[in-house]
Amino acid sequence: MESNQIKETIQMIAEENLDIRTVTMGISLLDCITGDTTTTAQRVYDKIVAKAKNLVPVANAISSEFGIPIVNKRISVTPVAMLAGADAKPDFLPIAKAMDDAAKAVEVDLIGGFSATVQNGCTPADLALIDQIPAALAATDRVCSSVNIGASRSGLNMDAVKLMGECVKRIADIDPKLAMKLVVFCNAVEDNPFMAGAFWGVSEGDVAINTGVSGPGVVQRAIADQPDADFEVICETIKKTAFKVSRMGQFVGKVAADRLGVPFNIVDLSLAPTPAQGDSVAEILETMGLSHVGTPGTTAALALLNDAVKKGGVMAAERVGGLSGAFIPVSEDANMIKAAEAGHITLEKLEAMTAVCSVGLDMIAVPGDTPATTISGMIADEAAIGMINNKTTAVRVIPVPGKKVGDAIEFGGLFGSAPIMAVNTGDASVFINRGGHIPAPIHSFKN
Repeated sequence: MESNQIKETIQMIAEENLDIRTVTMGISLLDCITGDTTTTAQRVYDKIVAKAKNLVPVANAISSEFGIPIVNKRISVTPVAMLAGADAKPDFLPIAKAMDDAAKAVEVDLIGGFSATVQNGCTPADLALIDQIPAALAATDRVCSSVNIGASRSGLNMDAVKLMGECVKRIADIDPKLAMKLVVFCNAVEDNPFMAGAFWGVSEGDVAINTGVSGPGVVQRAIADQPDADFEVICETIKKTAFKVSRMGQFVGKVAADRLGVPFNIVDLSLAPTPAQGDSVAEILETMGLSHVGTPGTTAALALLNDAVKKGGVMAAERVGGLSGAFIPVSEDANMIKAAEAGHITLEKLEAMTAVCSVGLDMIAVPGDTPATTISGMIADEAAIGMINNKTTAVRVIPVPGKKVGDAIEFGGLFGSAPIMAVNTGDASVFINRGGHIPAPIHSFKN
């Protein structure tokens, strides 16, 4: 790097909240399948510990050596529903506990992959895993779960959509904060390093390193320095900034992979906010000229941001993957929290925004008496956006028992706090209870 680039990077880290949000090791567990849950669970523990034992020490050494903050060290594994398909009565709790014990042994923050992919239908193992998600999340500390219920190529599995609405409610009845660790996807990607939705797809290799980079503050500052610029200049500014940030992510990922003796896979450049001041995606949109996020024009501003981030990242890294773009989690973004508290942004506006950004309705708290069928309806709506637009969408919604609109829930740390948002009181039960499959869109028939 040239001296001016080094100084610029140091400034971005020191003043603009630039960091490596996560270094995530993906580990295939397909060779752990035995047909006996107890034996499989032990092999899961042994493999995770063997492969990831040096992940945290290496990441910490890189952070110290180069002065680059690495916020999270994580692991993603093969969707666990695939590990017990040969079991007569699949029991996934021992595997969940083995994952949790292994995560603690190697000192990673979170482990993802207590997951199922059921866009086309559910096996007995898939159904057993979905049924056991609430108990698994309650019995573990670091395990995250996800279920993919739809895809552009296969349509929406509405039976699974119904099950997931009920699953979210069951989790919230135990502890609403556990719902932070469950994501329901359409078009889930296999190399996502971000939690709670990370899993290691079956088309991936045995083990590899993915990095997730986040720099909302860097992008916001760059736009703020162009107060009179037109949109072409704004786009170029975002692309150049994303290029620099992605370069740093690839550098850290390659160094980590080399020191761990495993392949480097992808950089995910996702503008993932935190509650810290100056680390907000909503603030980027407001810096473009909106009085607050939710103002007419918000969706257009987000579309511009998401596209420019991806263009800059693609040019910077050999392989860009994951979910790259802009996240809009309500509880994890200081300016988004303010907008929700003031009533400037609604679930309907958030849904419109998800049509043009990464992922979907994320970290949204709703009243505890919201029916399971309403949550299923929210999942179906968001999945339909992903299915029709051939993009990844997701729902991470948190019903909070005893709370009503205007109240709030505190999650703590990077998860922030969330105001309880109003939900449309219409009844979706007849629609959700129809069951079956919503067919794939016509543009899916390509060979």
